[in-house]
Amino acid sequence: MPWPAPCSTWRTGYERTQSEAVTAGGLGAPIVVLVGPTASGKSDVAMAAAVSVPDTEIVSIDAMQVYRRMDIGTAKPSPAERAAVVHHGLDLCEPSERFTVADYQREVTPAVANVPGVALAVAGTGLYLAALLDDLALPGEWADVRAGLEIEADADIGALHRRLQRLDPVAAARMEPSNRRRIVRALEVCEGAGRPFSSFGPGLDRYPDHGLAMIGLRWPRPVLAARIEARVHHMFAAGLVDEVTSLLVEPSGLSPTARQALGYKELIDHIEGGESLATAVERIVVRTRQFASRQERWYRRDPRIAWIDITTDAVTEAASTVIAAVRAAGARTRSGGAKT
Repeated sequence: MPWPAPCSTWRTGYERTQSEAVTAGGLGAPIVVLVGPTASGKSDVAMAAAVSVPDTEIVSIDAMQVYRRMDIGTAKPSPAERAAVVHHGLDLCEPSERFTVADYQREVTPAVANVPGVALAVAGTGLYLAALLDDLALPGEWADVRAGLEIEADADIGALHRRLQRLDPVAAARMEPSNRRRIVRALEVCEGAGRPFSSFGPGLDRYPDHGLAMIGLRWPRPVLAARIEARVHHMFAAGLVDEVTSLLVEPSGLSPTARQALGYKELIDHIEGGESLATAVERIVVRTRQFASRQERWYRRDPRIAWIDITTDAVTEAASTVIAAVRAAGARTRSGGAKT
């Protein structure tokens, strides 16, 4: 299939060449990165480290915590935690708005630059982390192309994935056939730019050494699966159904991206489609476990990450290592070393 000509109504404001891309060296504050799958305890470890080292601020690198009022289902830090430690990357847009990795890069980069001490980046979304740290060329946007694809996605997302397989088999192999948001975005770029979506983002296949500490939390798979199930039930006990119901009655509604968030999609199917609550809970647990597996696969490719094997308690077993890394990052800056 020949490539379509680039659409005439495309937006280039977010495009970056590799030389213009944000690098860790240009963020302006020393950074320590903490990664791990959902339910690994990385937020608890980050809080323990941040309250132990003055002037440490936490940077949330999560594609769904950017939405206001989507708190329980995204495991957003509590008001008490946010009062104790400054957090960045939270509540950046309304649930009705479309928010992209380019928006995240634009919003969070200057916030990190102004951190007075060390920025402790807590990363659940690998692409957003790459946008913040590594050379990452981001494609533009083609709103009219995307609008047509959204209509097609309502009818048959599988057909769109098969189209992506023809246009960009590399990109298609990197995403689940049911991941509407990513499939629509990839096809938007393929058809709007007239080049493969996978040809953008050189940082995804390279891991530049920024000289910063990157720490990962790794659990035995059966233990993590049990933690995920417990976390899902805790969210329901905390009022997740009421949270989703209140969002659905807002006049502006939820954007297609927000509607696909873990837990929200399944509860929307329950509320609007009549699916039983028990089925929705089961689907959330399964989908969250699948998501955690994808997170682990993403981060395993990054040779810069030093992994800590957790057996019973993430804070007890990992906080001291993260605290030491944060203190070392701050000490290097204060002694006149190069900022990371």
